[in-house]
Amino acid sequence: MDFNLSTFFSIETVDKFIRIVFILVVGIGSIQFISHLIKRSLRKQLSRQRMMIISRTVVYTGYVGLVLIVIRELNYDLTALFGAAGVVGIVIGVASQTSIGNIVSGLFLVSEKSFELGDVVRIGDKTGTVYSIDLLSIKIKTYENLLIRIPNQTVISTELVNVTKFPIRRLEFLLGVAYKEDLRKVKTILENVARNNPLCLEEPEPVIIFKEFGTSSISITFGVWFEKANYLAVKNSVFIEIKEAFDREGIEIPFPQVRIHAGEASKPITVKLQEEEKA
Repeated sequence: MDFNLSTFFSIETVDKFIRIVFILVVGIGSIQFISHLIKRSLRKQLSRQRMMIISRTVVYTGYVGLVLIVIRELNYDLTALFGAAGVVGIVIGVASQTSIGNIVSGLFLVSEKSFELGDVVRIGDKTGTVYSIDLLSIKIKTYENLLIRIPNQTVISTELVNVTKFPIRRLEFLLGVAYKEDLRKVKTILENVARNNPLCLEEPEPVIIFKEFGTSSISITFGVWFEKANYLAVKNSVFIEIKEAFDREGIEIPFPQVRIHAGEASKPITVKLQEEEKA
């Protein structure tokens, strides 16, 4: 059998191939350029989330149009293609109801504006920074540098807490002091801790609440306000300063003790139990 290259590489075929390559190169370049231009021009006007949605819409629309142009250049009948695509679409739609549900849920999430890229969120027992918002899911980056993918349907049906939605936050410390302590003095000490810490805000004022008379101590809630970016620094510094201030002023932080008697003639044995850390 004779193999004739001219059958495959005719002038018309080569010309069509060159046109398609040219269309792809120019089309892809134009799509990326327009996407970059939109991001650059809207950077100061829109949030990162909205810019990402607009950019992806432009890119996806551009690629769909580019594929249709290439198909047209190949002289395929688009009418027949759309008909076949409709049948395939119905089959895929029935088989992928979960994906459609995730897409619809994603639209609700975007319209609600509950969170944006870069926000720290808590979804169920998962906490992390919003890394990506896609059609089917959102991805969060945990503090352990793990990437977690959560379907949009799960997000919209689960309680979501946006930790960094507002510019300032309040951090609460649960304390306990002995019954013998002067509560007015304790209150003054805590106020000074908040006032002297450069990361704590003066407005709103710190919160000091005497909660209850516990079994071994008087429970106190001490809350300080700070800028959301300083969370870890505030938590560590205030914690240390409370302990140092209480030690300096002789304020006792009690802990449960158990006294065990081995018998009538035995001296009591005191066993000190460390309080469990309260979340």
